[in-house]
Amino acid sequence: MPDRTDYEAFAANLLKAELKRRGVTYAQLVDKLAEIGVFEKEVNVRNKLSRGKFTAAFLLQCLRAIGAETLRLD
Repeated sequence: MPDRTDYEAFAANLLKAELKRRGVTYAQLVDKLAEIGVFEKEVNVRNKLSRGKFTAAFLLQCLRAIGAETLRLD
């Protein structure tokens, strides 16, 4: 069974891939998050994604902010 670290990396890579597909930078993500009432600094977003340490709620907020309606888990 994969350990927690594997899933953290998977979540971070999933979000990074969705950002890349849409051509959204971290700075743009911060702006889009602010539009939905989630206030983060760019450095904090960058750190969360590089470490893979963030909540499922943050993942969903990011996906909502960039307009993702479906996820590709493969």
